[in-house]
Amino acid sequence: MTSPASPRLPIDHVLAAFAQGDVPTLLAHTADDVDFRIDHYRDLADTSWQQARSKSDLLAVLQRLAVEVFPKGTQIVHTHSTPLGNGWALTQFHQRFFYAVQQREVESLTWIVSHSQDGQLDYFRETVSTITPLAATPS
Repeated sequence: MTSPASPRLPIDHVLAAFAQGDVPTLLAHTADDVDFRIDHYRDLADTSWQQARSKSDLLAVLQRLAVEVFPKGTQIVHTHSTPLGNGWALTQFHQRFFYAVQQREVESLTWIVSHSQDGQLDYFRETVSTITPLAATPS
């Protein structure tokens, strides 16, 4: 027996748009006064610039991420969002990408706490918990 698919949450739309490089769709699901921040668990990476308090600030962060972190984009390996009630969600986000900081392919597992209202993401806290280098492929 299969259970019916859960409706997609705004965070799911934002992550899918991010992986597709679809900035207009990502911004369409984001509130003008979004409170956005990315942190790293036990990592020395400078993430002080990875925060935004508005859609225009978020656009600047996304542009810098595209150059400094994800120059080849990202591939979603797995994502799962759990609604917590009152617009809150907890999302496990597993991705694979070429990490420009380390100049190699990696997989990363992150946890995202988000809030949305009226279909718009207005709060985003991502904690990058792992960045695991992938084994080099033989030439």
